[in-house]
Amino acid sequence: MEYSIGDFSKLTGLGIHTLRYYEHEGLIAPERNSSNRRCYSDKDLTWIEFIKRLKDTGMPIKEIKHYAEIRAAGEPTLSERMEMLIQHRQTLDEQIAQLQEHKIKLDKKIEFYRNKIERVNVGGAE
Repeated sequence: MEYSIGDFSKLTGLGIHTLRYYEHEGLIAPERNSSNRRCYSDKDLTWIEFIKRLKDTGMPIKEIKHYAEIRAAGEPTLSERMEMLIQHRQTLDEQIAQLQEHKIKLDKKIEFYRNKIERVNVGGAE
């Protein structure tokens, strides 16, 4: 299926300006129709959803751009792309571990306040 930039914007949740910026940066390369208007495909939709996932998980645009460049080079870059994703996953694992540690510390502080409030309320009711 083919989508105009407006329809594609609605499908992806990305603004038209963002889509044009992504194209300018070489992240996406939509086809053009006979009127030179952008025509996006289901393949572009799958790719933009992956770009969004990389972005949402903290991969810098510079790295996403590099990934897009080597992706465009085709199968000879499969190993390099996989390595990039392995490294990104490692970064995510480290961030998840750090967030879990923060959560544990917050849970302890919340429990401290619960206990303190309970003691104050029990002590005040006597």
